[in-house]
Amino acid sequence: MNTPEIATPRCTLRLLSPHNAALLHAYKTRNQDHLSPWEPSTAQQNGSLAEACDLAAHRAWQGFMNGTSVQFIAIEHGSQRMLAGCNFTNIVRDPLQACHLGYSVDLQHQGRGLMREVAQAGIDYMFHTVGLHRIMANHMPDNIRSERLLRALGFEREGYARAYLKIAGNWEDMVLNALINQQV
Repeated sequence: MNTPEIATPRCTLRLLSPHNAALLHAYKTRNQDHLSPWEPSTAQQNGSLAEACDLAAHRAWQGFMNGTSVQFIAIEHGSQRMLAGCNFTNIVRDPLQACHLGYSVDLQHQGRGLMREVAQAGIDYMFHTVGLHRIMANHMPDNIRSERLLRALGFEREGYARAYLKIAGNWEDMVLNALINQQV
C-alpha cells in the first residue's frame, strides 16, 4: 500500500505513524494549553502525554492499514516540526462513502491560513484518491475560528447535536457540518 505524502506551499502532509510519534508529542506539548479546550484529554485517559501520543500514532497507522482512517501530520518545509494535524477518521464505505474530519493547528501559526491549506490538501486526497463522497466535520458552537475554516472549505451546516462529545470533562454541544464530493 502506497503511503501518501502531500506537499503544500508551507509543509508536507505525512501519515501519523509510530515512526513519527515524537513529532506529535512535541506538538501536543507545545500546544497543550491552546488545544485543551477543544480536544478530549487523551493523556488523562491513557497515562502520560508521551504514552498517549505513542498509542495515537500506532492506532493511526493501524487505521490507515485497515482503511478506517487517514491521519496526517503537517511537517514544516525545511524542519521536522509538526505545525498541524488533519485527521480523517471513521471511514465508512458502501453505501455511505464518508468520514469525519478533525484538525488542529499550532498556536504560532493560527490565523495565517495554514490550517485551510493543510485541510484542503487532505480533503482533495480523500475525495480524489480515496474516493469518498462525504466528509463530516463538527465544531463547538463558540469555536468561531473553526466555523470560519469550515465555511471557507465549503462545508455546510447540517444540524446541531446536544451533549455530543466529551471535551475537557464536559459533554459539549456540536454544530454538524458536511462537505459533499460533487465529482463522485
